[in-house]
Amino acid sequence: VQLQASGGGLVQAGGSLRLSCAASGGIFSMNKMAWYRQTPGKQRELVASVTYDGDIKYQESVKGRFTISSDAGKDTVYLQMNSLKPEDTGVYICYADLLFSTGASYDYWGQGTLVTVSS
Repeated sequence: VQLQASGGGLVQAGGSLRLSCAASGGIFSMNKMAWYRQTPGKQRELVASVTYDGDIKYQESVKGRFTISSDAGKDTVYLQMNSLKPEDTGVYICYADLLFSTGASYDYWGQGTLVTVSS
């Protein structure tokens, strides 16, 4: 199984970026996909998550600015980030809880994509 993340980059404060993460490799369906953020000196933190049945959660600091969505048919999750702030800077890491045809589910982590917001 692979989680391929893309879309990070350098943007000025107030700008927008869209991250995507595609899961591939014999997957039956996704139970949950999410984006986490890692910054130096801090624990990895949940930014947003979405479940197969549409239950969405956001970190308080990104509510109203970020939107998570998924394309179940493509096993892909997106994170639209608007009104970016310097404090949004970090490595954004994709997470997936994937279901296989055997009935087993496993957790996977992507490689991370760097988002840098300049002031």
